[in-house]
Formats: sequence, C-alpha cells, structure tokens
Amino acid sequence: MQRTAPPTLGVLLAGGLARRMGGGDKPMRTIHGRTILERASERLDAQCDGLILNANGDPARFAASGLAVVADDVPGFAGPLAGILAALDWAAANRPELEWVASAAADSPFLPNDFVARLHAAREAAGTPLACARSGGQAHPVNALWRVSLRGDLRHALVVEDMRKIDRWTARHGVAHADWEAEPVDPFFNANTPEDIAEAERLVDVHGETR
Repeated sequence: MQRTAPPTLGVLLAGGLARRMGGGDKPMRTIHGRTILERASERLDAQCDGLILNANGDPARFAASGLAVVADDVPGFAGPLAGILAALDWAAANRPELEWVASAAADSPFLPNDFVARLHAAREAAGTPLACARSGGQAHPVNALWRVSLRGDLRHALVVEDMRKIDRWTARHGVAHADWEAEPVDPFFNANTPEDIAEAERLVDVHGETR
C-alpha cells in the first residue's frame, strides 16, 4: 500500500483492565483462530513507520507479537491518556524524526486500512494538531492522531492537573474529526465482552476479513 500521510508511529493501546471480559488481555482473545491483537497490528502496521504496544504488567505475555511493549509511567491507572503519553515519549526518545503518533484500541479487530491517512487529511483541512476518528456520528477518542511536541503539555495535564478525560485535553489544542460509515461493519468495533467476540466472528463470516 502506498502511503500518502506524513511518517507516523502507530501505537496499539492495551492498558485497560478488561473487566467486562472477565479480566485478562482482551487483545489476546481470538476471532476465528487469530488474536484481536494480530488483526489490529496487521492493519495499523501497514499504515505506519513503526508500531508499538502500550501495555502494563509483564511484557512477556505479548512476546509473540514481536512489538516493543511500552508501559505507562504516570502513577496509578490513569487511563488511555497515560498510554498516549507513553507512546509520545517513546517516539521522542527512539524515533525523533517522527512528528506524529496514531493510536488505536488494541481490541479493535476491524481497523480501517485508510485510518492514518484520513486522520492526517482531517487535521490538515482543519488546521489542528490533533484528529480523532468518528463512525456513525460517534467519536472514538482513543483512535486518534497526536503531535509528539504536545507531550509536555499532556504530562502536565496528567500529573499536575489530574486530568483523565481525553476530550478535555484535546479541546485545548483543537481536534478535527475524520468520519467513517458504521455499516455494515463499524471499523472501530470494540470486543469488550464475550458476546462481542461472538458478534465479531459473525461479522467476519458475513462480510469477510477485509474492509
């Protein structure tokens, strides 16, 4: 696939507690024999100039993915903003030539193949440093594009202001929205429960593997 977007690091966010799945790592659940992580990684990696995984705890459990595992360094369970900050810091330290990070939920098996390009197009058109995915009119704040240079402000918001809501922080800087259709398959479908896994398998049966 020819890339038209600026060079961008991808990060899959797997820092959640998976309470609705009964604990454990949601991305390691399988849909027709392939883990959700494998599905999400395959789609996002093809669009990015490198891919990492944000996860807490023992990184060895993700060894089969071959991805660098980056943990939160904000105290406590600070939510997805802490994972995004970890990715921005990792990019600054390890890939300083990259100005952008695209994040996606690691429990999303149907990420669109134009995810990164459309986020960049939306933020360029709006003149904002941030962009967020939206499907069927619903915004998905963790599926977004971030400018690495904003990491200092984000750390201050998390550590000093105890800010946890993504929307509150992105509103400070300006965030564009990139839109996708939610039918017949929502590209930002989350596998949060065992019932969601069954629904994902049904969607693959009906609509196939690609989008």
